[in-house]
Amino acid sequence: MWDFETDPDYQRELDWAAAFLREEIEPLQYVVPNILDRANPVREALIPPLQRQVRERGLWATHLGPELGGPGHGQVKLALLNEILGALPTAPVIFGCQAPDSGNAEIIAVYGTEEHKKRYLQPLLDGEIYSCFSMTEPQGGSDPQTFTTNAVLDGDDWVINGEKWFSSNARYAEFLIVMAVTEPDGSPYRRHSMFIVPTDTPGVDIVRGVGHTGFEPLDEGTHAYLRFTDARVPKDNLLGGRGQAFAAAQTRLGGGRIHHAMRTVGMARRALDMMLERAVSRRTQGELLANKQLVQEMIAESWLDLEQFRLLVLRTAWRIDRYQDYQRVRGDISAVKLAMPGVLHRIASRALQVHGSLGVSQEMPFMGMIANAYHMGLADGPTEVHKTTLARSLLRGVEPAPGLWPTQHIPAKRDAALAKYADVLTTVGPR
Repeated sequence: MWDFETDPDYQRELDWAAAFLREEIEPLQYVVPNILDRANPVREALIPPLQRQVRERGLWATHLGPELGGPGHGQVKLALLNEILGALPTAPVIFGCQAPDSGNAEIIAVYGTEEHKKRYLQPLLDGEIYSCFSMTEPQGGSDPQTFTTNAVLDGDDWVINGEKWFSSNARYAEFLIVMAVTEPDGSPYRRHSMFIVPTDTPGVDIVRGVGHTGFEPLDEGTHAYLRFTDARVPKDNLLGGRGQAFAAAQTRLGGGRIHHAMRTVGMARRALDMMLERAVSRRTQGELLANKQLVQEMIAESWLDLEQFRLLVLRTAWRIDRYQDYQRVRGDISAVKLAMPGVLHRIASRALQVHGSLGVSQEMPFMGMIANAYHMGLADGPTEVHKTTLARSLLRGVEPAPGLWPTQHIPAKRDAALAKYADVLTTVGPR
């Protein structure tokens, strides 16, 4: 159990991870433009040795249970580690827990065949290949009722046609997990099936790369706009049964949402730390920024935002460990998901403001953080959807008032109290 104090043995591992991040991983961003690009010889010389150190430390892929080669630390320990890794976007790759591979591994582990696990899952877990989750479509975003990409069984093959949008890391992926309509007459959430599609399959084309921070050159983003034209995959590449795509997707989305939140804690803390350093370093109008009351207000509000959010994330992680049922904690996961973009946006924006013109430049990371906050408000379901999910979970099971007035109606409560104590009031008299 976690009770606001981490056990000493695991705290030593966290301290090691923090130092490793600071000393070994942070400098990489200045010499390795894209950590997923295996064609870069500098990347290949630097990244695998660091990954080996993480493995030797027992911190590789800690989101996985022992049956998949991970330590099975559980969500609370994973949260404590991820809030360290979240400070740098490159760190999860070094520790074997990057999205979307972590969620895709869970899907294949649950719904894949033994051949799938041998050919795709094990290399993915070993960090030898990368994958892509391909669900969203250009004409309707993530609304399944608008999806038109379809797969038709033709002999021993599924033939896939359609387009996908914002497919994560498609540029560097060895295979895609694609959601396609196979049951057009089914209900909205039973029309789709999920497939493993190797990226070198004839008929799979990257129309263009899609960036998502505002700084990547046009057409060169790691996400992608994809087109499938009579792309054929073996019928055994179906994950789970026909019409089970959304059940399979929930295997990854529940964990994916909380993992994004864990990492966001780290990114927001980094922004706050930079704000604090700037406040005690920069002078204006004859005094330090730290002495300005409005700067102090920004610092105080940022600390409150961060700590409240962090406790909500840890509580949600504890509930996942406690109940081992994502559906039972669906409302809690929606709560951290909808809080996440606002917390990061507010803290990064305040940090940018304290840095002045330097903050808005490409010489500081705040604009990227702010763009990432908007990304977090859309990835794995938009904030608005999670608001309704949380509200419905809170409303579920609440009994309506039995009569005309609310159960906490003061006149009614007063009348009930007078009736309850009538004998005493008659004997002693009112006061």
